[in-house]
Amino acid sequence: MARILIPTPLRQFAEKNDNVELPGATVGDVLSALTARFPDLKKNLYTDEGKLRSFVNVYLNDEDIRYINKEASPVQDSDTLSIVPSIAGGSYA
Repeated sequence: MARILIPTPLRQFAEKNDNVELPGATVGDVLSALTARFPDLKKNLYTDEGKLRSFVNVYLNDEDIRYINKEASPVQDSDTLSIVPSIAGGSYA
């Protein structure tokens, strides 16, 4: 099973877990298993149209899935998926 690292802001929607192991042949399969286990995560990761939100970055090991095969990227049991929400804001001094 692939290991999924859950960032601090999303842990409240994943029973406070910082990581979970779930099965899946592709990144999409693993993310589907994640949102099936923790339904409250779905609205934070996906749009109403079912697409990953633009501010949610997913890495398969150290590779951004947008630059490989996106959600169709194959996953091995030894792989790690990292969910990295974009951070914006700040101020000019």
